[in-house]
Amino acid sequence: MRQDDLVVQEFLDHIQERLLGKPVATGRDEVSQRADLALSSVTAFWHALGFPTEHSDSGVFTEADLVALHRIVSLIDDGGVDEQLALGMTRAVARTADRLSVWQTQLVAESVAPDVSPDGLGADPQTAAEVARRLTAAADAFEPLLVYAWRRHLYAALTRMVSDADPAQASSGPVRLVGFADLVNFTSVVRRATERELAVIVQRFERLASDIVTAHGGRVIKTVGDEILFVNQDPVAGTAIALDLVDTMAEEEVLPQVRVGLAYGPVLSRLGDVFGTTVNRASRLTAVAGEGRVLADEALAARLAQQSGFRLRTQRRRLLRGIGTHTPREVTRSHGGRRSEGGGPLHTMGT
Repeated sequence: MRQDDLVVQEFLDHIQERLLGKPVATGRDEVSQRADLALSSVTAFWHALGFPTEHSDSGVFTEADLVALHRIVSLIDDGGVDEQLALGMTRAVARTADRLSVWQTQLVAESVAPDVSPDGLGADPQTAAEVARRLTAAADAFEPLLVYAWRRHLYAALTRMVSDADPAQASSGPVRLVGFADLVNFTSVVRRATERELAVIVQRFERLASDIVTAHGGRVIKTVGDEILFVNQDPVAGTAIALDLVDTMAEEEVLPQVRVGLAYGPVLSRLGDVFGTTVNRASRLTAVAGEGRVLADEALAARLAQQSGFRLRTQRRRLLRGIGTHTPREVTRSHGGRRSEGGGPLHTMGT
């Protein structure tokens, strides 16, 4: 091994010890014995955490790995969960943690070296080492915030579940306003922009859109580059999200205009995502919406017709791919309708 490689490995060993503790086992066999867990279960949980299969004599396991496995065994032994449920919960935590870790690494890399590539790859050794040192030093301080945020979101998720506990909706799923918003002509923007400029555009859009959704009591389901999918239990607050998105993007110099499709109806919620005809309808309406326009389906239009502050304009009937024929309504603010001020929500019902 070259001297440079030895230095890098020593540095990574130090980072590992700071974050995970010292290696305590030679491999899966010893971990299995010390955790009192079958070797097949150790492998299954290791995969659920998102890590590749290790040879039985590989010494990659640490104190933190043993502690985690002991806690999983305790959960199962206490009878609170079975092994399959424990695997599913582990997989959910791992996927979230993986994205969070990559996201934070990129943010710190951009802070250390603004010219680093958006994905953080290709950074020079000094930048990479500085990012590693900063994040490792901040890990202990950040960990309580991570647990707090999880508990807060867990409470919100349980609140939604209890609120949705309606036998009449058990077979169809909870009713939600679903909104799709995307940046218009984003493909041409991609062709003209550098990677750095593109990263700035996407990050700016995600931040502004997420803030608007949250301010109105909505929930961001996912963002994919130039698109955002959100839901809201309150159709009026959800519509206000769409109108604020249009107004906000119109004021942004670096962002293209946005278009939004809205639908109201039952959704299937699974693994943090939403599915179903209502979601598809919102997506198809976005595809036919004009620049800076908000289109709503008939179900939402019926709800908004009973509310002040909105104006509905009937559009020509359209064949929405995979959905059927629909008559969308364009939604605008009526005379006297106002945009939310200071980022505060006009409506704050939960999602």
